[in-house]
Amino acid sequence: MIDPALAARLHRQANGARWRLPVARFAVALEASARRAFAGRTPAREEVDDYLAALHLADLALACACAEGTEEAWEYFVSEHRPALYRAADALAPAGAARELADSLYGDLFGLATREGERQSLFRYFHGRSSLSVWLRAVVAQRYVDRWRADRRSEPVPEDDSPTALASPPPAIDPDREQLLARAREALARAIAALPPKDRLRLGCYYADELTLAQTGRVLREHEATVSRQLARTRKTIRVDVERRLRAAGLSDAEIAQGFEYIATDAGALDLARLLDSGASARNQDATVPYNER
Repeated sequence: MIDPALAARLHRQANGARWRLPVARFAVALEASARRAFAGRTPAREEVDDYLAALHLADLALACACAEGTEEAWEYFVSEHRPALYRAADALAPAGAARELADSLYGDLFGLATREGERQSLFRYFHGRSSLSVWLRAVVAQRYVDRWRADRRSEPVPEDDSPTALASPPPAIDPDREQLLARAREALARAIAALPPKDRLRLGCYYADELTLAQTGRVLREHEATVSRQLARTRKTIRVDVERRLRAAGLSDAEIAQGFEYIATDAGALDLARLLDSGASARNQDATVPYNER
């Protein structure tokens, strides 16, 4: 049981009053997080206190309020997190197929389904150990992988002599995973490095610096719609180039698809900001744009 005084202090630190979140409800979320973190053992009081203090408390309070259906919390969540959610979806599927998954999350996050009178919000599984944005990206990536696997299972069994007969569903445990993941990372890095500087700058503004489409457009002096089109074109170019490089390295279509799955859920040491950096001064052009052009 979380000490009431500690729960109240962490609630103030998380600014839970902003969302009209009751301290008791926040205490339940804190206790659930600690119970999951220390499953199978009984930690010392000091250990629990240190763990709770290190959580992303503001994000946890927001998630709790959203799970409760608080209107102000939902408005803030949509305005602040939907752009990052879409960026994560676009990175998974350059053609935009994953955006449907991102949009479909809102019903599950809101908790349209109820059980014994309680909303079954997906936010119940957020425990504050990572930031809310990182957790959301992981959820989108997992759902994208789940859909890909479901689509593969629903495909008709090919004839033995057809080319697709060579493609098989990914094994549960892949002994070549690390090697395949390393190849996919290297191919992605090379594909990004081969882009024209302006394309890298555009990607860097939007993905690494997390600027909006409008802000990115001001940096490159492009219309917001043009930025969106160019980003979609560049994502497609990168995917085609990565596929070409992996195929040239002798990988099969199934291995290439598996490589994309691995890198979508485990970017590892891939430093996106470094790969997309074409000069920090170029990204700071927004500060020099005349006021009447903003």
